[in-house]
Amino acid sequence: MEAIPPRPSYRVLFCSSVLNLCELVALRPDLSHLKKILYFHENQLVYPVRKDQERDFQYGYNQILSCLVADVVAFNSAFNMESFLSSISSFMKKIPDHRPKGLDQLIRKKSVVLYFPLQLPDVSRFLPEHKLQRRPAEMSHVDDISVLRANQQLPVSADGGDLKRCEEQDPHGSSPDPRVDLRLAEDQVRPLHIVWPHRWEHDKNPELLFSTLLKLKDRGLDFRLSVLGETFTDVPAVFSEARQQLDSHIEHWGFLESKDQYLRTLSQADVVISTAKHEFFGVAMLEAVHCGCYPLCPNALVYPEIFPAQYLYSTPEQLCKKLQGLCRRPDIARRHVVKVDLSSFSWSRLRPRFQALLAVGGP
Repeated sequence: MEAIPPRPSYRVLFCSSVLNLCELVALRPDLSHLKKILYFHENQLVYPVRKDQERDFQYGYNQILSCLVADVVAFNSAFNMESFLSSISSFMKKIPDHRPKGLDQLIRKKSVVLYFPLQLPDVSRFLPEHKLQRRPAEMSHVDDISVLRANQQLPVSADGGDLKRCEEQDPHGSSPDPRVDLRLAEDQVRPLHIVWPHRWEHDKNPELLFSTLLKLKDRGLDFRLSVLGETFTDVPAVFSEARQQLDSHIEHWGFLESKDQYLRTLSQADVVISTAKHEFFGVAMLEAVHCGCYPLCPNALVYPEIFPAQYLYSTPEQLCKKLQGLCRRPDIARRHVVKVDLSSFSWSRLRPRFQALLAVGGP
């Protein structure tokens, strides 16, 4: 209320779902006639709280009221929109009486999905040679197996079947080019580099990450580990415990202040993992894919909307099995061209939709 100076030339009020739009418009009636756009980067109705508190209800209730006041409600993914709208009815049952009905339908009528726009920088100066050689822009439409055969390499993938077949074959016996043999040998010898670039909070489920990595360690598998991401007041105890237990495997540990350092680390990694219990978009995962990392994500939340099935795992056992295979054959991750169209989430692609949304009289 105090931060926005009065000005008759305003046309649009664009705000995030963190703002209580209902209160703002009540306190500043001069803003009520503007086109009010509410953008959801996450929603509070399905946030995995460890202990339900009264304030948690209020956060969700504020978001519902803000939606009723807004002219357009934009969500950064279809999962975000559907999880929010489908939870309104059960959420409102927490009110002891006089429960409003049909709010989800009122809000759905003015809801749209508008992906969070990414501006992905040129990272070629950070990429190792094997990533530069992939040239994914030229290969994204080509089946992996045909590409690998054309390059005299094995048809491999991250699923258990191909990994097993590859382990039974000699990866160096069929290539007529000794340079290909040398690259394959180098890719096979260097340990798999795993990166986890997420907030150090309980909703990102670090317990699953570290329990899986400790299983790999106990099985004698070699790997390097970079645990990035921001820390806050309450850092789960599992981080300090895991740092001691995985010390010999650690490449990087903790938040990187420089964006270049961050992108360089992603570019040097082979596999990026999400273990999240709460994700509505996942900028960090897409940044890592942009830097050439092979993604492994839960088969839940927003991930099936963005990543093909080959990059998803449904159980902790599946995650462990996939990582175990990649630790044994790190060249699989290093030769793979990830089948995710990052341009769908780029600012250049999404800009016209944002411009249309911000236009008075537009969608």
